Amino acid sequence: MKSSNSSNQLLSFIRRASTYLILLVILVWFALLSPDFLTVNNLLTVALQTSLIALVAIGMTFTIITGGIDLSVGSTAALAGVLAAGAATRLGLGTYPGLLIGLLSGVGIGFLNGALIVWGRMPPFVATLATMAIGRGLTLVYTQGRPIAGLDKSFTFWGGSGWLGVPVPVWVLLVVAVVAHIILKQTPLGLRIFAVGGGEETTRLAGVNVGQVKFSVYVFSGICAALSGLILTARLWSAQPNVGIGLELDAIAAAVLGGSSLAGGIGGIPGTLAGAFIIGILSNGLNLLEVPSYNQQVVKGVVFIVAVMLDYFIKQRKAPAPAAAAEES
Repeated sequence: MKSSNSSNQLLSFIRRASTYLILLVILVWFALLSPDFLTVNNLLTVALQTSLIALVAIGMTFTIITGGIDLSVGSTAALAGVLAAGAATRLGLGTYPGLLIGLLSGVGIGFLNGALIVWGRMPPFVATLATMAIGRGLTLVYTQGRPIAGLDKSFTFWGGSGWLGVPVPVWVLLVVAVVAHIILKQTPLGLRIFAVGGGEETTRLAGVNVGQVKFSVYVFSGICAALSGLILTARLWSAQPNVGIGLELDAIAAAVLGGSSLAGGIGGIPGTLAGAFIIGILSNGLNLLEVPSYNQQVVKGVVFIVAVMLDYFIKQRKAPAPAAAAEES
């Protein structure tokens, strides 16, 4: 019995540490293969690029913990960017009213997702797939498929270098990550989010307003996606209607690589950040090694499969079948 408990404890530790071990292996691997990888400029570039994925992945983590998913994040990012740029330039409202409008569009998409899921009784996959199409369509209608340029320095500042030489998006990511971690780990809402993912009906019988919890996570996911879209617009110095395509897949991959379970009830912000950096470092390192983009997709897919299979294997070993447990006792 003691050996079984020791084995379970070891597997539990490996499961918690697997994401960080994979991240460490990738860091060492690229450091050995490319002399340019560990330079300050390159590491800042990695942090800047990863911050966009990580912001969206933080919101995605909230929805995944509740047992849901948000496929609309890429479209939400694009819509927020074009609405903010349009308000700032075409309507002449200036940078900060434009940014506010962009964030409010994320709130709107998140609220629509929540309404379809809670009131419309639609599965999260279907509801967010629909809003993904709606968001992308509205983006193309508003821009007529053309970029919106002419952003001033107060707008582009949010995509560039900032305090102590660290890019502004990285500071934004740190603030959002800290707030999200506190919400999940130290507030009643965080407890309810995990409870909904662990057992929705049981949570409802315990007196928790499940619908309210779901609304909150999808609105938060929409805000994170919109924030990423605004930063990307600032980085590009223009709003591009086709940005964010595939962003939802990177966000899901980062959350799952970070230990979030698609079945719900499991997840955390530190792991999600590590998962996002795995994706970002892979992209950067493979580019430094001049690996063709098609091959990069294969490598990323293999890493993702290995991480998920490792997580699944550890969970299966940690929870033996009842008959086996009876035999052991």
